[in-house]
Amino acid sequence: MRMTNRSRRRGRHAARGGFTLIEAALATIIIGVGVVAMVEAQQSFITSNLWSSHAASGTFLANEVREFTRHLPKHDPVTGLYIDSSGFGGDVLVGWGPEDGEVLPTDFDDLDDFDGVSFSFLGTVGINDGDLPGPINAFGDVIPDILLDGSVAVPDPETGDLDAMVGWIQTVFVQKVSPFDTGTAVADNATEPAAGSFAGREVDDYPLRVTVEVTYVPPLSVQGEVISRVTWIVP
Repeated sequence: MRMTNRSRRRGRHAARGGFTLIEAALATIIIGVGVVAMVEAQQSFITSNLWSSHAASGTFLANEVREFTRHLPKHDPVTGLYIDSSGFGGDVLVGWGPEDGEVLPTDFDDLDDFDGVSFSFLGTVGINDGDLPGPINAFGDVIPDILLDGSVAVPDPETGDLDAMVGWIQTVFVQKVSPFDTGTAVADNATEPAAGSFAGREVDDYPLRVTVEVTYVPPLSVQGEVISRVTWIVP
């Protein structure tokens, strides 16, 4: 039986009904590129969202220290800040940093007590190493961690230890600055002699620049990253 031209054309179209290898490869490439783009977009969103969350937490923690110290005098209200020239070792600055018996943040009664002190989730009780438990809130209390089930950590009933806000460190720096240029730090024992009509400047008569740096240490990491920094001047 002779095959007509229409039958031959129908047979050729039927033979080409599937995908060729090149078409399948191109489809795979297109789909793969689309999936990769979606994954990268999702990763970028997660990273951006995480950074926003950390930035908000860092700013909050820095401002908590500011609120905690807002009403404190610059120097100890009892001993003050002065230079002792009575010893054999020359002039000695007295009153900068924590005084005897001040071992907890709630013991600190002036701004210079905070100089160089960190409030860390790895901190230990005692001022000798300058690394106290923390981070702390505006009342000087350690901020508890949030557990995996969403609940807030509570102190251990036997030891009283509290799991702090994991990964966070508040570090405080207190510097004397020039009264005419608060961007210029001066030595802790700086004074100015009298000259002409200028009566001089005592060691405790300088503005203070207080800076709080908030660092976050990710899980399984040793090196932290400064997330927030808040600075203010106390005249």
